[in-house]
Amino acid sequence: MFAPGEDRPDRPRAQVLASGVAMTWALEAQRRLADEWDVAADVWSVTSWTELAREATRCERAALRRPGEAAPVPHVRQVLEGRTGPVVAVSDWMRAVPDQIAPWIPGDWSALGTDGFGLSDTRHALRRHFLVDAGSIVVQVLRRLAATGQVAPEVAAEAATRYRLDDPHFFPVGVSAGGDT
Repeated sequence: MFAPGEDRPDRPRAQVLASGVAMTWALEAQRRLADEWDVAADVWSVTSWTELAREATRCERAALRRPGEAAPVPHVRQVLEGRTGPVVAVSDWMRAVPDQIAPWIPGDWSALGTDGFGLSDTRHALRRHFLVDAGSIVVQVLRRLAATGQVAPEVAAEAATRYRLDDPHFFPVGVSAGGDT
């Protein structure tokens, strides 16, 4: 785990997996979830979605070869087993990249990525367009928590309105058009 959320059992909790430049967005989302929505989020750094998937596939192959023996458990399952809340992955790649590990994730899974067509705009506008920025991560976590009854559905809707997810050119106070947050 890269950055554990505050350890308070009275709060809803989520697991956020991020890679590369998305780590900055995930850490900002973690802060907003705690400060603005009273939700704890553990942030995990994924150095390679593909290597996690390869290792998990090797575990499955080993189990298939030796069905009478204890099956090896993929690393991603080992670290997330028993963790509370939905797992939300975010990447600057297409969603298909983090989705490689979906079969081995215990519990609720969703991924955010830069699916779609190429655009030319500021970094912040592109991240908002693809819904991978910090505000989008917050809303996705709240949506998944609402789906399991841990927060009211109106909370996710309120967050989407507050962060203006429908406006790709909205920049939070203090963020310039070329900003990285």
